[in-house]
Amino acid sequence: MHRSTALLVTTLVGVAAALTLAAPTAVATAPAGSARAAGPGQVCFWTEAGQHGQAWCYAPPGYAEAENGTQRHAYSFDSRVDGTVYAISYGPGNSCLYREIRKDDYDENWEAWATKFDGVSDNKMGCEAG
Repeated sequence: MHRSTALLVTTLVGVAAALTLAAPTAVATAPAGSARAAGPGQVCFWTEAGQHGQAWCYAPPGYAEAENGTQRHAYSFDSRVDGTVYAISYGPGNSCLYREIRKDDYDENWEAWATKFDGVSDNKMGCEAG
């Protein structure tokens, strides 16, 4: 291997390692169109009823905005978080609502919150129950 090739490989490995360390750990996403089960310590949301469509998963701590098409379009969920997390919905001004999600909670057709869901947190974020 030429010295310049070895240097390039070493640099690329270093960059990949730095990006891996800098990546957020609170949120895991599934590829578009995939269905996946919530893993231990995660709550997952799907764009379609029955845990179908695009999936997006969250693992505490902190707050995370919904991604992968699930923001304001989460029609099912499944929680394997060991404790309670809160679905968050933002309204006009500074208003917001939360919906408590406990360990082993799931909903195959989450119509009541499907179009409200903006994100999820490990605390109520100062929101009112909704």
